[in-house]
Amino acid sequence: MRITRYDGGYSRRKFLADASRGTLATGVLMPLSQAIAQHGDISKAYPDELLSIEGYTKGRIKTGDEITAANVELVKDLIEPIRYEQILKQGRKLRVVKTTTDVMRTSPWEYLEATLRNAGKAKFDARGNVVNTADGKPWIGGNPFPDPKTAEELFAAQTLSWGRHDASFYAIKIKNVGSDGRVGFEYECGWSELSAVSRVSMDPKPYWPEHLDKLRYQSVFFTKPGVYRGTSFLNIWDYDQSTFPVLYGYVPEFRRIRQFPTNQRFEPLVPGLTLFLSDVWGAGDPMYTWGNYKIVHRGPFLGGVSGGWSADHPNWEHKTHGGPKGLSFWDTDVELVPEIIVVEAEPTKFPRAPVSKKRVWFDARNQTFAGMTTYDRNGLPYRSFDGCYGLYESGDKKVMDGKHPYWSWGHLTCSDIQTGSITRLEQVKAIEGVHLSGANDPRMYDRYLTQAALIGLGSS
Repeated sequence: MRITRYDGGYSRRKFLADASRGTLATGVLMPLSQAIAQHGDISKAYPDELLSIEGYTKGRIKTGDEITAANVELVKDLIEPIRYEQILKQGRKLRVVKTTTDVMRTSPWEYLEATLRNAGKAKFDARGNVVNTADGKPWIGGNPFPDPKTAEELFAAQTLSWGRHDASFYAIKIKNVGSDGRVGFEYECGWSELSAVSRVSMDPKPYWPEHLDKLRYQSVFFTKPGVYRGTSFLNIWDYDQSTFPVLYGYVPEFRRIRQFPTNQRFEPLVPGLTLFLSDVWGAGDPMYTWGNYKIVHRGPFLGGVSGGWSADHPNWEHKTHGGPKGLSFWDTDVELVPEIIVVEAEPTKFPRAPVSKKRVWFDARNQTFAGMTTYDRNGLPYRSFDGCYGLYESGDKKVMDGKHPYWSWGHLTCSDIQTGSITRLEQVKAIEGVHLSGANDPRMYDRYLTQAALIGLGSS
């Protein structure tokens, strides 16, 4: 029997052959970066079997169908182990939507433009930090390695720019659901991020000159429940990825700012959560506090990389299902991601870390973070972090970010598979009617990202 070149198993053989040679070259039929540069579309880089769920499953699952316990075995290889267990045993469901082929719908517009404009200009310096090759200064914007060859290049891009905006503010509602399906903790908070370098939208760009040695400022403050109102934290990241951030916190009971040990990043900021600072965007710690980076898998994946915005709710709030009370999981859209790259890393500068390693799933189309699983010190699956992202655009409804629709995350699920505890986070339009989700607001630094701002938020 003669095997045709692009039969149903061609892509799998291609991924396995690349792995056996120790190479990473994204795309199957042609280099992915070349397809994007020429067409702005990924279709030319992949065979039909990787561009639709119908093609992958030979019609047994179709766009619009749900992944449930009844059919999850058909796509077991496309999801992380903890999501698989939740679908099989806890009633979690995933609705399949059409695969996104237009790359300009997969990240903020200006970030993608800068990625194309600055392609080939980045390198690692002697300390392993990403710099502009022409002058050795910090990176100038966009993804520095849009055609990644190593695990380090994938992680460097993610660490440099979490949300891919120069500045972001997320109004967030959080609920922690126990193994019995009951909501035990509820919080409302604001989370802000601001880049000091690699800026593509906000002036001054590409750098904020007086903060050139910094990578980002990041803060979080809580407004509900009342007992934690005003509790807030400020992370200040050095550009050097071997240096721990400085971590300040405002404690309302003492009405003062204190500095916290910055390497305690595997603990919840407030009680009851399964979300740690280390988890954020899959790269919550400086890159070289982890090590032994390696690529452990390539292949298709079911990811929540579009459809994350709840356009029909006035405050963007999402619906739930599954678990004993129907409250454990977000209603989630996923699509067949043609190529995912899984990177493994170990916490080399955290001697008391409760995890032995993490595996992070990156969407090869734009290298965005698509999911993460951490493993305990015995090497068993411990916790997972998965979300749903996308453009805030649905029919005639849209949220604008300058000239283009806003791109961001919509909801996140953080699960502890060993205790059954699940933390659900959603980005909402506003908390308390005054803290509004959005991007690239020049007032963000003074309002949320200084010690004075923490004190003001704590006393309001």
